[in-house]
Amino acid sequence: MPTKQPLIHVLHPGLFTTVQDLGRSGYQRFGVSVSGAMDSWALMIGNRLLGNPDGAAGLEITIQGPELLFEQALTIAITGADLSPTDNGLAIPMWTVVAMQAGSRIQFGMRRHGARAYLTVAGGISGPMTLGSLATHVRSGVGGLAGRAVKKWDQLSVGPAAPMAAQSIGRSLPEQFRPRYVASPTVRVMPGPQFDYFTDDAIRLFTSSPYRVTTESDRMGYRLEGAELPHRTSAEIVSEAVCVGSLQVPSNRQPILLMADCQPTGGYAKLATMIGADRSRAAQLAPGDSLSFRIISAQKASELFRSNHAELDRILPPCRS
Repeated sequence: MPTKQPLIHVLHPGLFTTVQDLGRSGYQRFGVSVSGAMDSWALMIGNRLLGNPDGAAGLEITIQGPELLFEQALTIAITGADLSPTDNGLAIPMWTVVAMQAGSRIQFGMRRHGARAYLTVAGGISGPMTLGSLATHVRSGVGGLAGRAVKKWDQLSVGPAAPMAAQSIGRSLPEQFRPRYVASPTVRVMPGPQFDYFTDDAIRLFTSSPYRVTTESDRMGYRLEGAELPHRTSAEIVSEAVCVGSLQVPSNRQPILLMADCQPTGGYAKLATMIGADRSRAAQLAPGDSLSFRIISAQKASELFRSNHAELDRILPPCRS
């Protein structure tokens, strides 16, 4: 007799909870955003702790978490922001594989640090894929649960866990390797495609003063507020490709940092591009937080990216299945 597929019941959706994986790459030329987890590093670590493939889908939980009921026993990990998760009132350790009994209820409380937590489960969240991904892109209504955030009484299906999943219970990311999320990080960037479109004063101000994340910020991008960044001529360019981390500066001279749900193209001059190694720092910011920028070379950015992934592969090798 086939085993019943495990279900997670949504008793309360939280502020903004979505199904996310590592996104749908390769379709930008057709106007499709990559989307996926804002903090792909935290999602990937959760999956590796559980023995899942890096791209297995989990829940991205923003600032105020949901209440979830586990119908069957499951093995989970919670990474990213510390939003005070509990199981039937008992604290759940972060960055650690935990066994959840049938009937367990997960709730979230006070936000301690960070803005986005990731709940991964052995076997991953399952469901119909769109262009090879379960990632939710709300603006286009694609992925996840009918292209929207989870809502009360939703049911989330869980795929079959790897045979060795039960042996991972208690596995934990060592403390020294856990990200430290702060409300005012320094983010490293490379010079953007239109770097020379900006005045010397703009470059000086950009790297010497902090920028606040405004309330007009979401998964598509952060509208930042701070020192104005003057252009040498016009802010507008012929529309061209953009990516996660592109830092556009429109005519109001206030930068916009593009994030996971960013559009495939844009028509504003791009002063800089956030490096991949620092995406996690930016992804964990909330409105009211601030960030500063430091320019480094493309070669240094590549070295940091490679070394970070090599270190992760050493302490948490990827699933080979």
